[in-house]
Amino acid sequence: MQNHKKRGMTRREYLKTTITGSLGAMVLPTIVPASVLGKSAPSNKIQIGQIGFGRIAMGHDLPDTMRFDQARVMAVCDIDSNRKEFGKKWIEKWYTDKKKTSVNVKMYDDYRQMLMDPEIDAVIVSTPDHWHAQPAIEAAYAGKHIYLQKPAALTIAEGRSMSDAVHKSGVVFQIGSQQRSQNPWPQFKRACELVRNGRIGKLHTVKIGLPGDPGGEVEPEMPIPKNLNYEMWLGSTPYVYYTEKRVHPQVGFDRPGWLRCEQFGAGMITGWGAHHIDTAHWGMGTEYTGPIEIKADAKFPTSGLWNVHGDFLAEAKYANGVNMQVSGAFPNGVRFEGSEGWIFVSRGNVGVTASDPGSAKNSDAFSASDAKILQSVIKPEEIHLYNSPDQHGNWLDCILNGQQTIAPVEVAHRSTSACLLIHAAMKLKRTLHWDPVHERFKNDDEANALLARPQRFPYGTEYVK
Repeated sequence: MQNHKKRGMTRREYLKTTITGSLGAMVLPTIVPASVLGKSAPSNKIQIGQIGFGRIAMGHDLPDTMRFDQARVMAVCDIDSNRKEFGKKWIEKWYTDKKKTSVNVKMYDDYRQMLMDPEIDAVIVSTPDHWHAQPAIEAAYAGKHIYLQKPAALTIAEGRSMSDAVHKSGVVFQIGSQQRSQNPWPQFKRACELVRNGRIGKLHTVKIGLPGDPGGEVEPEMPIPKNLNYEMWLGSTPYVYYTEKRVHPQVGFDRPGWLRCEQFGAGMITGWGAHHIDTAHWGMGTEYTGPIEIKADAKFPTSGLWNVHGDFLAEAKYANGVNMQVSGAFPNGVRFEGSEGWIFVSRGNVGVTASDPGSAKNSDAFSASDAKILQSVIKPEEIHLYNSPDQHGNWLDCILNGQQTIAPVEVAHRSTSACLLIHAAMKLKRTLHWDPVHERFKNDDEANALLARPQRFPYGTEYVK
């Protein structure tokens, strides 16, 4: 454990201090303007490093990025050496089989080593939720473009720090909010355009249905696998004993247990809420703000390893008068209700990965109170939302052209913030009043204490300056 006097160190000093032991003295890359990154790569390809090789990386982020010719994944990092080594073989085989080309993939045990590689232009972060904000912030300061899995952060304080860092650095950022892009769900953009253009009259209510997560049994302490850096896996969160169901399977890539532990996330309110609340914000026109009043009632397990919320009902009121209701009791999707009708939109039978809970339970992907609403033509002079054929492809295009992505960092922060505000209301079991401009609860010290979590030195965003 390092001396706590280093808490005030700069970001550059922090990286040098924590990595020098394994790498020797190295020079951090300077921040390169977004317009020129990728130019030094072979054939002008964007050189990409993958941080975290698990279920989402293998089943979604990597194949959905590598299929584009402008991308070249050339490095992989994981604190589980088995997954790191498997990731190298998997990526190399994918290129051999799909692109008929060879790639010698570099391997890293520590993502901070990867960030110091001057050949890497961009990174994909597919890690557990408690390891989202810190690598994104450090990647931004290292001048690497970022594709980040949702939710954007574990706390509102982390999300604010991340958004500020990305804006300061000028790198291109995309959150994994695939419902914004046309592939494979064009109905979400269409629904939001219809709502924004008044096809259901004045919007007054949005009902969001989320899938649920089951509880679990008490799990025994187990020996830490030699291939896993468990200390770093825990990161900024408190030390707890190792048991396999708390982390990820040692054999295979099934849905990991950390998703159901509050220490590492918030449950389905952020797991799927980050998607559906983002869609609601898109349709409401509230992408850069948040609710002003939040209340929630939720059930939490009283025993067992998995302790995220169970059944719940939440309400969030916005300054524009719209009332957003979120519950597992509603159909999985987003229902916009206005003075002249309603529109419901969901993923239907198409999921991101095969293990997504609830992804194939609702085949009603797009419906309305009157079928004529869905057939309405958006005129040239009306609101036309950002068009993105593909989420990963949009990120790559924006790296090359310097444009803003369809799901930039502040939008990601605000959708995640709304989820975390609901989670705070679940915990406190009373109505909370939020100031979305200053991002503070009004006259409520107890609630404001939930805007951040204590971070275990030397990990955590508060130690990155």
